[in-house]
Amino acid sequence: MALYRDQGVVLRTYKLGEADRIVSFMTERHGKVRAVAKGVRKTKSKFGARLEPPTHVALQLYEGRELDIVTQAESIDHFKAIREDLDRLTRAVTMLEAVDQLSLEREPNPDLYRMLVGGLKAIADKNSPLLVAGFHWKLLALEGFRPVVEHCASCEREDGLVAFDPEVGGLLCTDHRQGTRVSPEAVDMLQEILGGRLATALERPASPGTHEVDQLATRVMEHHLERRLRSVGLLE
Repeated sequence: MALYRDQGVVLRTYKLGEADRIVSFMTERHGKVRAVAKGVRKTKSKFGARLEPPTHVALQLYEGRELDIVTQAESIDHFKAIREDLDRLTRAVTMLEAVDQLSLEREPNPDLYRMLVGGLKAIADKNSPLLVAGFHWKLLALEGFRPVVEHCASCEREDGLVAFDPEVGGLLCTDHRQGTRVSPEAVDMLQEILGGRLATALERPASPGTHEVDQLATRVMEHHLERRLRSVGLLE
């Protein structure tokens, strides 16, 4: 078995036997990795607390056939502000679940790793109303599912955008509307998020429009995953 080092974010954990856990990481150089952490459920475990979501850790692992084995784990960031705030923690877990479901095992994706670390730092720092929605929209775009928001996905008309349909692939005008109705405010936010002005969108205060964009992001993410996000129920 080959020994390797990497950095990663803990996405989720599963119990294994009486004392072990399987830990899913999004790593910088190896993509999503699932590894066994032996003895971490014992009270005397050296690094059990370091392997809980959403900790950012420096890792040493042995590569296995199906599951790797964690041999060392050093904390880079515990995200204390997230752990001590239920709202922040719930929003972070929603991001972790989306990454866990959309990423592929052992497929390097450094852009996704950096986006996840940046998203968690942003939740810990400010926790903008549009942060999770913005993360979901950018994640979809990164993975090849970017919706058309600059013009109608059906006829390319740039004005009168009033609906969104994931089957068609984006916003739709009054002549082709189907799917979910969207407000002018929500259209502006989608264009900011996916048009290189995410920082502007994240400065927006909570409003019916931010809620609308957040709910739509969840529906579109679930459409592409073809399953419900379990953690979303905790946000509602």
